[in-house]
Amino acid sequence: MSLKISQAIDILKQDHLLVSSQVTDLDKSVTNISYNSREKQDNGIFFCKGNNFKAEYLQQAISQGAEIYVAEKEFDSDTDHIIVNDIQKALALLSAAYFGNPEKDLFIIAFTGTKGKTTTSYFIYDILKEVFPKKVALFSTIDRIVGPNPEDKFKSDLTTPESLELFRDMRRAVDNGMTHLVMEVSSQAYKKNRVYGLTFDIGGFLNITPDHIGANEHPTYEDYLFCKKQLLINSKINIINRDTNDFDTVYSAALETSSADNIYLFGRDQTKDNLDFLLTSKEATLKDSIFHVEALNDKAVSLNITGDYKLGLVGDFNEINGTAAILATGLLDIPTADIYDGLQGAHVPGRMEHITSKSHGIIFVDYAHNYASMKALLGFLHTEYPKSKLKVVVGSPGDKGISRRAGFSKVLTELADVAILTTDDPGFENPADICAEIYGKIDHSKVSTKIVLDRKEAIREMITSSQNGDIIVLAAKGNDAYQKTKGVDVPYPTDPVVAKTVLKDIEGE
Repeated sequence: MSLKISQAIDILKQDHLLVSSQVTDLDKSVTNISYNSREKQDNGIFFCKGNNFKAEYLQQAISQGAEIYVAEKEFDSDTDHIIVNDIQKALALLSAAYFGNPEKDLFIIAFTGTKGKTTTSYFIYDILKEVFPKKVALFSTIDRIVGPNPEDKFKSDLTTPESLELFRDMRRAVDNGMTHLVMEVSSQAYKKNRVYGLTFDIGGFLNITPDHIGANEHPTYEDYLFCKKQLLINSKINIINRDTNDFDTVYSAALETSSADNIYLFGRDQTKDNLDFLLTSKEATLKDSIFHVEALNDKAVSLNITGDYKLGLVGDFNEINGTAAILATGLLDIPTADIYDGLQGAHVPGRMEHITSKSHGIIFVDYAHNYASMKALLGFLHTEYPKSKLKVVVGSPGDKGISRRAGFSKVLTELADVAILTTDDPGFENPADICAEIYGKIDHSKVSTKIVLDRKEAIREMITSSQNGDIIVLAAKGNDAYQKTKGVDVPYPTDPVVAKTVLKDIEGE
């Protein structure tokens, strides 16, 4: 990989990002690109990014071999430099160019939403990988899959990675023969300009509810909504859940760059205007659910996806995700039989995994991590198991998503019978303080609640104190194998492993 300096300057000029430049050799090509001053920078271009960027970081990068830097201000250094008015946008555009614009060689399907984008992305991935074997990449909250071999699959650290890593992994995917990419796009991806300059072939908007509001994320709900809707503005074809909050704003965003003919609306309420596809629940069991998708107009009929579908995950909220996946793959002219088979066999790590015990109830593991997703989950379980006690183990992260804490208090009061509050990625906050904040807003006359900070012990106590007929929900962490604590990823066995270990201890094989 390489990038000619004159090419970099031209790219920045085209997007009105260039402020000034001082470069001795415009024909020079750099063969390294980085924003981490601790990395080797031989013949590299270094990006001075971050709110807390310090001059010593630049000096460290120069000592590691960086020959030119890009920044929003000039530093006291004789090193060649390019000054821009937005370092994040510059990083995105120049990263894409450095890696040879791999996005142009991929058909990209991207989804956003407060809840459901991971599940929807996996549904689409599981359908496509059967139709295009060894040709489909996945960038999700859980996994990054950039090729067909085991070494091409690794755990994600961000829902949408920084632009440099994003385009690097796209390049790896293309070099590995991938032709399609399914990815989640978070609101932070637009807030931080990680996907700046990207246009998606298909973009999907599932829903929006207040979340990710706080000092380190979005200052207001309006800012959160603004960032979310950017996906639709930057997609050629759009799929929108007609039942989402703020639908008019979301739909108007899609119309900014797409005609109504390239916007597909689906939902459960047939009375709403412009609905293209109607979703109807038919049957649900402990292991799966069956639902019907009906085309309501000529545009919808042309996709030829009307019919019954079966999901290997329970929950009416997963039927919404499944319908979005059906539309996305239907737009690729994939036969309905292949969509049905792929959806039926779809598996999403940490989403509605269920474990059946001999005498301690049924255990569900789910990533539900805010009010909306938790209400959908508990509401479904309450409807399916009206005579069962709903028992929840949950925590909330530190340093972000502060609004989730009040949401957890509210939903536990509304739907849970028993709750144990515990640790979940406390970051630099005290997990006891986080739990106390949730605990303080729960109506304890409605739900029995206690705090057990050790997550493994909290799960053990909940399972051992339960009996047949009880429903236990291990929420918010899913299949996450780490606890993020004071800047360190501390290994954690995952909730399913902990639950199975407890059951083996108390019930045997």
